[in-house]
Amino acid sequence: MSEDKYPNLTKRRDFFRQASCAAVGTWALKSTIRDLRMINAAMAVNNVSGYKALVCLFLGGGNDSNNWIVPTDSTTIADYTSIRGNLALPQASLLPLYQAGTSGAAYTDAAGHTYGFHPSCPGLQTLFGEDKLAAVMNVGTLVRPTTRAQYTGSNTKFYQPPQLFSHSDQVTQWQTSIPDVPPTTGWGGRVADILNATANPNGDISMSVSLNGANTFEIGNLVAQYHVATTGAIVLTGNGTGSNGGGRLGKNEIRQRALKDILNPPSPHVNLQRTAYADVLDNAIEVGDALNANISATVEVAQGGTWTWNTPFPTNVPGTNTASGLSAQLKMIARLIQARGNALVPEINKFNMARQIFFCSVGGYDTHTSQVLVNGVDDPTNVNGAHYRLLAEVNACMFAFQRAMEQLGVSNNVTTFTASDFSRTLPTNSQGSDHGWGAHHFIMGGAVSGGQTYGTLPTFAINGPNDTGLGRWIPTLAVDQYSATLARWFGLDQNSIESVFPNLTRFSGSYAGGYLGFMA
Repeated sequence: MSEDKYPNLTKRRDFFRQASCAAVGTWALKSTIRDLRMINAAMAVNNVSGYKALVCLFLGGGNDSNNWIVPTDSTTIADYTSIRGNLALPQASLLPLYQAGTSGAAYTDAAGHTYGFHPSCPGLQTLFGEDKLAAVMNVGTLVRPTTRAQYTGSNTKFYQPPQLFSHSDQVTQWQTSIPDVPPTTGWGGRVADILNATANPNGDISMSVSLNGANTFEIGNLVAQYHVATTGAIVLTGNGTGSNGGGRLGKNEIRQRALKDILNPPSPHVNLQRTAYADVLDNAIEVGDALNANISATVEVAQGGTWTWNTPFPTNVPGTNTASGLSAQLKMIARLIQARGNALVPEINKFNMARQIFFCSVGGYDTHTSQVLVNGVDDPTNVNGAHYRLLAEVNACMFAFQRAMEQLGVSNNVTTFTASDFSRTLPTNSQGSDHGWGAHHFIMGGAVSGGQTYGTLPTFAINGPNDTGLGRWIPTLAVDQYSATLARWFGLDQNSIESVFPNLTRFSGSYAGGYLGFMA
């Protein structure tokens, strides 16, 4: 028989053979050039001062942002109400947006639109009025600026992102910001690769921290994402004799020592792979123990500590007995930020970081059905509706997180931004809404030029100038512009930004250098 005894090795050989052949191709050459540009950019970044953090809040499934922020001027809301059908929010239920520093003057954009937030979002309404929240209108994945005529023309593939309207592909494109080549890294990971060595020379934790498992956004070539549970680092447990009473397996624990002895026996039985694995395991245990020790200062009174958040993080999804996973993620991010320390002058029981990138996520936004249906009645303002509860949770959690940043004195240093697969169709499908494209998103923090909207509201017309034909908005702003604006505030110079976002120059004509201006 010719059966291969080692099929996995055969596949691995085939992989390397195919990869070697592909290396002479155009795409591989472009990737190599891009990687070399990133190396040069990393060498050029040497002026990082102060502390800054980016927090990506990803709404999994495709949030219906058409109901998150709604135009309230008479003409546009009439079009909105007519097209949305049973999904339309009554104007009287919307939370109006006001100009900061005025006695109730309505916020009006350059096109004369006034706006209201979804009735479940009073916290976001408050932050908008405090200039700590801004909205970016109709942003999405774009290969290049695209009009309806170009999208529907004979060369549509030249303009259309690959696998448009697919959840997995659009999530990847949002998180990589390079839709027209196979993904290898996320834009957050590329930013970390450039900044980490300079910003965090004494850092005791990865610059990229995820509160919701592996994600594409934080994949880099140099900096690995570190996964933290909402209760802290996951560490081994067992019956030891250390000072922690037999809980975590710290350096003095019996089981850890036994495990290390098994993995790393003395000569002549030394095995390099086993030794490397033991080193990785030991480092993971040490980092986990250090993380849990560093965040111990923010153990709350209810858990036996001394810390109190001035604005409590919600325990449950509003209106339910279901624990809020998003709240727990954002609370842990706040605790990690509290333990950041000083990057240049190391502090005991601190992480010693000047730059950090966090990722959190919550799902449920794929609202094809039962988006507003409650007990057989269509009512988008009913607090028991699926979308109402989703937005109520994100509203309460974002508001508590911003107040936590203010309590910690880092409101101007921490910027939170939302992202999602895509928005949804403006027309109803009778039970909900279907996959869309361009979406509205929020940026939150003390450094945000808030109390404003950025970009252009789409024309609410089926087969209108912004429509693909089904009420899916063709984005007028690219993810590249949205993300690059954040990266520039974070500390990247122009050369570095062009390395992280190689397609940004395609969009530089619509705004100065491609940047959107929502960061102070």
